[in-house]
Amino acid sequence: MSDMLETQIPSQTWSEKINQANKAALLTWVKKTGIQLVQINGQRKYGGPPPGWAGYAPPSGSEVYIGKIPQDIYEDKLIPLFQNVGRLYEFRLMMTFSGLNRGFAYAKYMNRRDAQEAIALLNNFEIQSGSPILVCRSTEKCELCIDGLAPSLKECHLLPMLQELTPGLQSISLHASPFRKKRQLAEVKYISHQAAAIAKKNLVEGSLCLCGDQIEVVWLTPTIKQELHNVSVAARASVLDHLKFQCKLHQLGRPVIFTKCVQRNPEDWLQFWYQVVIPKYPSPFSGFIWIKPDPSGLEDHEKVKNFVALQLLKVLGYPVM
Repeated sequence: MSDMLETQIPSQTWSEKINQANKAALLTWVKKTGIQLVQINGQRKYGGPPPGWAGYAPPSGSEVYIGKIPQDIYEDKLIPLFQNVGRLYEFRLMMTFSGLNRGFAYAKYMNRRDAQEAIALLNNFEIQSGSPILVCRSTEKCELCIDGLAPSLKECHLLPMLQELTPGLQSISLHASPFRKKRQLAEVKYISHQAAAIAKKNLVEGSLCLCGDQIEVVWLTPTIKQELHNVSVAARASVLDHLKFQCKLHQLGRPVIFTKCVQRNPEDWLQFWYQVVIPKYPSPFSGFIWIKPDPSGLEDHEKVKNFVALQLLKVLGYPVM
């Protein structure tokens, strides 16, 4: 064991010794072309915007994702290849601490047409013998999922914490986690894919703990969104079911709730009239309520019924879930 330890190369020296020939070729190419590469937050970037650029950034859909890149390949091979298709606005190669690439990159063109042509021409192109690369449309995801948060954590406390740690934060929303008992999950939206990718790297590599909890940070996928929707609908529906159960338990009969949307204000809030009839209760309950439509998937009338059911449980003195 001691002999093995004595022959190990220190990590810094080890990283410098990796892929020396290709690193030297990259430096030669940079000096020859005068191109500027900037390494920041785990990626090495050209452009964004490139020299001499004037005008707006390219539209959405102008970026392609490049995958299955051999880890010893660098910009001196990649940038000229993708520039053959059209002028690049930006090129980002994801890097490891050892100086190898992480196997993927992003190339943003000046327009969508060049991006589509790059996909048609370069997908499955052999960057070196036996190594075809993947080129497809970049999804430019902007939303993260932070799971494992304390149940006591509130949005007003989480927001400033994340703003300090991750620039480009746009909005957050907290939900009961579908994956961890007695924990919360946050949907976090950023102004761009790049801001979200940097935030994800900072949060993951920092092994971040919020309020004493070890968290998990992943991209917010359609599957996770569906799970959140299912939990939200089930939780809200259970309030109305609970009211029905309590009325049955106290032999009052099955409650019937009528709702009608009566107006919408300039801020898109909806005002509903409601009336609740409980067969063996002396008089019906009625009133008005304002709600803000949201993307949870629950219909506005169902949202009103669940809110009214919650208030009735309190008025009747029945336990609230």
